[in-house]
Amino acid sequence: MPNRQNQTVLDVVTHVQRHIDPTLSYRFACRVGMCGSCGMTVNGRPRWTCRTHVSKVAKDGKLQIAPLSNLPVIKDLAADMQPFFEKWQKAGGVFEPSKSRAEPVEPIRPNEPQRIAADEGIECINCGVCYAGCDTVRWNDDYLGPAALNRAWTLMNDRRDSAQKPRLAAVAANGGCHACHTHQSCQEYCPQSLNPTGSISLLKRLATKAYLKGELKP
Repeated sequence: MPNRQNQTVLDVVTHVQRHIDPTLSYRFACRVGMCGSCGMTVNGRPRWTCRTHVSKVAKDGKLQIAPLSNLPVIKDLAADMQPFFEKWQKAGGVFEPSKSRAEPVEPIRPNEPQRIAADEGIECINCGVCYAGCDTVRWNDDYLGPAALNRAWTLMNDRRDSAQKPRLAAVAANGGCHACHTHQSCQEYCPQSLNPTGSISLLKRLATKAYLKGELKP
């Protein structure tokens, strides 16, 4: 295929699908690093292929492209994200409002301590790159994963949410935050340079405090 300046790995995959093998399956949407749907494994590392330039990752002029790890494969380069989002839900990743829609929305000021604590984690777009790169996910099928636990941490800091106790119980159970080995793979691979390990460590602290107060059963 033609070698173009500033060519991305997604450009290569698209060229193959359009000109060489029209049956090739892969996933993408925005192409500008906003949606995270183009995640694949490139030369052994999970990446957003739309932001990965061939010139920076090719080894001896070669690319090895595979679907994201730690997930079932639907076909070719398209991984099945269902287990990822099932664990996201298991971690209590859905906001549970404490007020009805008839009541006014309670404002959250950007300088509030809890909002600041959750500030970075809110930027996660659930692309699954951290999940694909997580060693603990690879070893432990029950582990909820860094993205799900990061999401739980952000909601534990939202005072408008009504499900914080059951959520904390969920993330403190087997496969939850205490299963994290703090390898920092999620931070290393995150295209947004987020640190889910930091969120997980703070969940561990919350859970430990709850145990000591008798609010959680061991």
